[in-house]
Amino acid sequence: MEDDHDLDLGRSDRSIWLMKCPVVVGKAWQKQTPPPSSSYSECPSIAKVVLSIDLLQPDPSPSPEMEMVGAEFGNMPKSYSLNMFKDIVPMATFSDVNLGNVATEGKIEHKFDMKPHGEDIEEYARLCRERTSKSMVKNRQIQVIDNDRGVHMRPMPGMLGLVSSNSKEKKKPAPVKQTEVKRTRRDRGELEAIMFKLFEGQPNWTLKQLVQETDQPAQFLKEILNELCVYNKRGSNQGTYELKPEYKKTVEEDTSGQ
Repeated sequence: MEDDHDLDLGRSDRSIWLMKCPVVVGKAWQKQTPPPSSSYSECPSIAKVVLSIDLLQPDPSPSPEMEMVGAEFGNMPKSYSLNMFKDIVPMATFSDVNLGNVATEGKIEHKFDMKPHGEDIEEYARLCRERTSKSMVKNRQIQVIDNDRGVHMRPMPGMLGLVSSNSKEKKKPAPVKQTEVKRTRRDRGELEAIMFKLFEGQPNWTLKQLVQETDQPAQFLKEILNELCVYNKRGSNQGTYELKPEYKKTVEEDTSGQ
């Protein structure tokens, strides 16, 4: 049986950088992303990488930084440091183009963690405080129903776990097992703001405690913790998470400024 779909290897040797960026940066870039049908010349310039080398060092190595380009990003921090990971798993990128045909876009040779630095840390702290404030605002509204005569409180036919009020023995609903409870993911930016608020009040948390506080899936919570925190494998705080130094400094400055 012949397969009509081919794998395009034309760009398989192209070098690609994999970068983890803050949520606010990712959302801003998505707004600037052109439609898939656009050509390369039509793609806007949204950022540039600057490599600086200190020639006075005995073994000078380039220090990459990312600078946002254009006025579309408003008051968002414009300068970020790119922390390179030394050991990465060999990876490649693929794209699905033209009626399901798959093409390789290149191989990932460098992996970076993008973080604000310098005077932009204060601006990033301000954005975190705004996200925290927005997440604390309750959007639920209470509506008073007049003259309903209890219609909305009556059990409807076919409802599980409910019996007629005339029944001599009322069955209790079966208890929900802990494993059956499904937690709904919050918006990533909103969850980060909540995490900053929690670590502002207590420096060390276990995963179990954070799951109970945030009511989020453990696996999703781990992704956020790996980005914002370090895990203590030994010492008096063994088995707990605490903020990375750059984020801890931001929270401490926020607390002292209040």
